[in-house]
Amino acid sequence: MAKLPTSKTDDVAQFLKKVAKTPVRPANATGGGRLVFAMDATASREPSWDQASQIQGDMFSETSVLGGLEVQLVYYRGYGECRASKWAASAVDLLRLMTGVRCLGGRTQIAKVFAHTIKENKRRAVNALVFVGDAMEEDIDDLCHQAGQLGLLKVPVFVFHEGGDPIAANAFRQIARLSGGAYCPFDASSARQLRELLSAVAVYAAGGRRALLDYGEKTGGAALRLTHQIAGTRG
Repeated sequence: MAKLPTSKTDDVAQFLKKVAKTPVRPANATGGGRLVFAMDATASREPSWDQASQIQGDMFSETSVLGGLEVQLVYYRGYGECRASKWAASAVDLLRLMTGVRCLGGRTQIAKVFAHTIKENKRRAVNALVFVGDAMEEDIDDLCHQAGQLGLLKVPVFVFHEGGDPIAANAFRQIARLSGGAYCPFDASSARQLRELLSAVAVYAAGGRRALLDYGEKTGGAALRLTHQIAGTRG
């Protein structure tokens, strides 16, 4: 696996700083937040899929007191296959959906993920989009245009980049910037870090900056570093 140009500590600090600056979207009328959880399910990501399936459960654990969190799993794989699940309101439901998926070789379909999220947001507001992937094989200008649309809709994209592919890194950073989200690389040894960051984004989606600040003060770790970034800025 290629070596990343910056340390994990720097990457996390930059990611959390971006989350802290992300504008807070008003809560849905029905309460809680809605998060699209999109994953690359092509063959190259098979070793990490099961790990991610276990980690995602933590996204729900800290959001129940904030009105809850609904998560929709979106994934692509194989030849032109891109699917979206029903909205899940519990870790058990989402884990059931994820364990039913098997990775299959194919090219990336990130544009379909963005198009789906834009369409879903028209039905009912989506608070954030999380994307986990390791490659980008599409037209970067088209993806950036869609990322800009998501930014205008106040749907930030939080990109978790597995590995060190430079083409993907460049594209993912631009997507995060244009959508008003954030970019953070990780590798197979970063399970704990990924868990903390996913949980932080989930708390943000459900309750905004104030909830994220309270969460950081309680849990420490990556979320605590975020607390330091947003001290004095309460959403």
